[in-house]
Amino acid sequence: MSRIPSTPFTPTFNRGLGRAWLAGGYLFLYLPIVALILYSFSASDLPNTWSGFTFKWYAALAQDQELLDGLGLSLKIALATACGSVILGMLAAFTLVKYPRFKGRTLFSGMVNAPLVMPEVIVGLSLLLMLVSMQRWLGFPERGAVTIWLGHLLLGLAYATVVLQARLKEINPQLEEAAMDLGARPAQVFFLVTLPSMAPSLLSAWLLTFTVSLDDVVLSAFLSGPGSTTLPLAIFSRARLGLSPSINAVATVIITVVAVGVLVASYVVARRERRLAAEMAAAQRP
Repeated sequence: MSRIPSTPFTPTFNRGLGRAWLAGGYLFLYLPIVALILYSFSASDLPNTWSGFTFKWYAALAQDQELLDGLGLSLKIALATACGSVILGMLAAFTLVKYPRFKGRTLFSGMVNAPLVMPEVIVGLSLLLMLVSMQRWLGFPERGAVTIWLGHLLLGLAYATVVLQARLKEINPQLEEAAMDLGARPAQVFFLVTLPSMAPSLLSAWLLTFTVSLDDVVLSAFLSGPGSTTLPLAIFSRARLGLSPSINAVATVIITVVAVGVLVASYVVARRERRLAAEMAAAQRP
């Protein structure tokens, strides 16, 4: 019987190699973000040159009306997109999971997931042609914040459905059956049992769709109109002529807000899970 040659790498070497790859991955992902934050405090007029510490670019950002208007519009659209995507994604996921067999299910599932696999350029162009035709025939909607929101909602719906569908499949159906045996109506089962069980995934879907909408460029470029320039479009247009360090400042503000939001959301979710675990443990005690 032939012997299997032993690997020349020791467990210590394998652990060290894994940690090195992990550290390299983190550096690749987060070192540019750290550099961007540092250069937002540089006194140089170049966005990637350090020449002393200053807050002047944050003061200049407060006077840059174009970036402020773009940021405000992007936040409004992202908030509306996240809320709408979670609601519609919840309905779509509930339909796909709780009603596995109905006429047209395959077509419905394919249409919901299509934006995830189709190139965003194709989605933006098709929406543009459809909205232009609607505006010509019906007189609305005008290209602007509403049309951008509709495009982002289409994309966010697909992301939210995937996240919520995965969570719905993990929920024990016996909990819902027990609630119905105790006299709860279907609506009460949904709001008192199903929806609370999905709270972490609802928050995850909200944050995901908010982020996708906030940094979208392609759909916004197709669907925007006069006076409806989002922040990514404003930054992209300035990049052609040379970026200003004020772009670093606005990016730092967004990173800080998002980081604080993620930390708060993670704390709330972790605290809720600990409380549920404690309640379940207390219920199981004799």
